[in-house]
Amino acid sequence: MRTYFLIAVSVFIAAMLGAPIARAQAPGSNATPDWCRQIPRPEYKKLERVPSPDAWFEVYRVAPGVFAIYEPQQFEEAISFLILGSDRALLFDTGLGIGDIKRVATSLTPLPISVLNSHTHNDHVGDNWEFHDIYGMDTDFTRLNAKGSRADAQAELEPDALCGPLPAGFDAKSYSTRPFHITRWIHDGATIDLGGRTLEVLSTPGHTPDAICLLDRKNGLLWTGDTYYDAPIWLYRPETDLDAYVHSVERIAALAPQLHLLLPSHNIPVGDPAKLPKLVAAIKKVRAGNVPAVPAGAGKVTYSVGGFTFLMAAAK
Repeated sequence: MRTYFLIAVSVFIAAMLGAPIARAQAPGSNATPDWCRQIPRPEYKKLERVPSPDAWFEVYRVAPGVFAIYEPQQFEEAISFLILGSDRALLFDTGLGIGDIKRVATSLTPLPISVLNSHTHNDHVGDNWEFHDIYGMDTDFTRLNAKGSRADAQAELEPDALCGPLPAGFDAKSYSTRPFHITRWIHDGATIDLGGRTLEVLSTPGHTPDAICLLDRKNGLLWTGDTYYDAPIWLYRPETDLDAYVHSVERIAALAPQLHLLLPSHNIPVGDPAKLPKLVAAIKKVRAGNVPAVPAGAGKVTYSVGGFTFLMAAAK
């Protein structure tokens, strides 16, 4: 649920690429936004690509029984993950809802599929409505977002937000995040048994009140949602709690020695667990006032330190 004005889109793109702010493209313009020049990202060349029945997505096998379902044509570059057990599968996020992620997921496995969201911003729950078995964190924020939103979805289609055409038959004017029904309410420490693979839910509030990470302790995998990804980390929304965020990254950083791979939800689907303690050090320097703020327009600032950038609300 990332509502923003077009200037915020351009600011984020510029921060992500380290380039000047791109000028907004007029509707119907054939000009290509600057951020598109980063696509395809070179890291994907090292991953095993799997055919996708929906051209909006690219699919990669990132670990045994784990597929990254990537949306490279929208600037948030959302990544959902299909995680397989021997008895059933879990879809960790359902993306923007522009393409048909259910069609992709069912092409990858015949197993019954449940859904769990890293959090309920609209770019992670777009196709929740297509599924009948949905886990949800027991928070008011989750309940609110399960009602859907047109405004938040429409903001994802701003002229500078797209790289390439929308899917054939997609109706941009009616695009919205549809309401969905939570069938299983869960809390911190909940476990999900997929058959031969057990996933642990770690409550990691900060980015949102319902943010979680997902741990496969046996295989050393940690899905980090929007708590960590390799791009400027968004911490400017009204629902963001910076103190909670610090506590959450401390929690997952303590797991780093046990981890083999991070699986973030934007830009690049694999990451090095050794970055987590460095993330803690970086955000603590920011919170201590030891990093200068750089204006980023529309009431936002960025803080860059130790190889990390945080996009935050400007002090009032």
